[in-house]
Amino acid sequence: MRQVRDAISVTKAFCMERGVDPATIRDARGFAREKLKDDAVGAFVVNDETRRQYLNLAGSVDALFKSLLPDASAFEFSPICNVFRIVAEKIRSELPPVDISAVIGDMQALLNQSIATDGYVMPPVSTDPSRYIDLSQVDFDALKAHFEKGRKNVDAQKLRANVAVKLAQMLKLNRTRMDFAEEFQKMIDEYNAGSSNVEAFFAKLMAFAKKLNAEEKRGIAEQLTEEELVIFDLLTKPEISLTQADEASVKKAAKALLAKLKQEKLVLDWRKQQSTRAMVRVTIQDILEDELPRTYTPELYNQKCDAVYQHFYEAYVGQGQGAYAAI
Repeated sequence: MRQVRDAISVTKAFCMERGVDPATIRDARGFAREKLKDDAVGAFVVNDETRRQYLNLAGSVDALFKSLLPDASAFEFSPICNVFRIVAEKIRSELPPVDISAVIGDMQALLNQSIATDGYVMPPVSTDPSRYIDLSQVDFDALKAHFEKGRKNVDAQKLRANVAVKLAQMLKLNRTRMDFAEEFQKMIDEYNAGSSNVEAFFAKLMAFAKKLNAEEKRGIAEQLTEEELVIFDLLTKPEISLTQADEASVKKAAKALLAKLKQEKLVLDWRKQQSTRAMVRVTIQDILEDELPRTYTPELYNQKCDAVYQHFYEAYVGQGQGAYAAI
């Protein structure tokens, strides 16, 4: 009993320090209660650390309360414990955590390691992408107007979650977009550190979302599919000085290579046999040697062969399976 009382006291103090009175929420009814719950969510999602602290405290209270059941004395604590639990559930429901830093870490580890037996699989984002809006369909003027009138902390975190889901999907298809991930993480870190207020954070998120939309459409402008675009990016990033004719040659190489490998070489379980891996490697070397412009020195050519082979090893299981199977 004492542990429950102590946990409730600590959680109450945490709430009161942030302008939230759990007893007022407990006693309110109807629309007034819903507004107070919304206000509590806004107070607790001001940054990642505050959200984590509240969810941990509420979770501890809930676990201790349940440990008393079915003892009838537990019901003394039920009303206030329900407040903590309901607010925590509302936070998780409206703003499930999407931690892009984990994706960045996995991608960076991938870039620094040799090819593993099973290849690389992008870890799933820790939420259901179907719950999120399509950024390409967003009316950003309307979104900004809603932000100005609404719960700014909540609206900013909702936009952040949408951006994170979209970015994780885009990284899965094209790892050369790591600079976007690093920019996004820096933006979040600065906000959590208090370097920018919620208005500035929201403005940066909107600008970044527009950049993601432009990046997603870049393949259309380049007249390349998503699968061709990643090969083109691997062959041209970091930036290489290319003429327009050179770029056309690189695009031709990307298209030819993808078509050849998918039609003839990426058989089921091709990664498990040394002979089939060798055929894929030789095909990459031959096509890039024939199609890449002379701007590519022998050293650069070898680097690009390695990068492109790594990409196919990671992304293509064989016979229509792999990272691009659903697009």
